[in-house]
Amino acid sequence: MRNRHGRQEHRSVETFDVSGQLDPAWDGLIVQAARVYRLTWVKQPATGRWTERSETAFYVCQIPLSAADFAKAVRAHWTIENRNHHVRDVTLGEDHSRIRVQPGTFTRIRSFALNILRANGVRNVAQARYATALNPDKLFDYAGS
Repeated sequence: MRNRHGRQEHRSVETFDVSGQLDPAWDGLIVQAARVYRLTWVKQPATGRWTERSETAFYVCQIPLSAADFAKAVRAHWTIENRNHHVRDVTLGEDHSRIRVQPGTFTRIRSFALNILRANGVRNVAQARYATALNPDKLFDYAGS
């Protein structure tokens, strides 16, 4: 159970050995599947009431894992999504970019900037951008090691 940001989340993970049970084209590619059931209670700030939300997600894997290891792998995936893709989309405005010619170049530049900030111990990129906007000299404080 996790209790953060006005939410309580309960998860259950079940794993299934599917080797030899799929179409022969999949034989050897997928050996295990998992079902992750999430039950989340979300607190509504205006009323103080808790509303229930649930979802079931299915995952497949090429190696056998315990349910606990599968749960860790799923959480690790969302860590990448939240620390990288979400930051690039929201803080750096990547989804609103109008660059149509070679957008990959600018994507790499954004990733490079994030890597420099992370290497310098920045945990909140939005705050770092704001502080740099107020004091451009702060930009030179970010140096590689």
